[in-house]
Amino acid sequence: MPSLAQMTGSLHIHNFYIGKLKAKQEQFCDTDPELAMLLDNVAAILSEHAMALEGDIADMECDH
Repeated sequence: MPSLAQMTGSLHIHNFYIGKLKAKQEQFCDTDPELAMLLDNVAAILSEHAMALEGDIADMECDH
């Protein structure tokens, strides 16, 4: 199992890329709606992973 530091780092990376994807999605919303939808879908998947990581991190912090 990954360490708390590794999980926290992974969460930060997820959040960084979620922000990047959402910014690009807004940029392409008018010019390329299909690409914008794809970027939004990828951001949604990463958001689900980030929420799971947050839960795992909270569990690990309670165990310590």
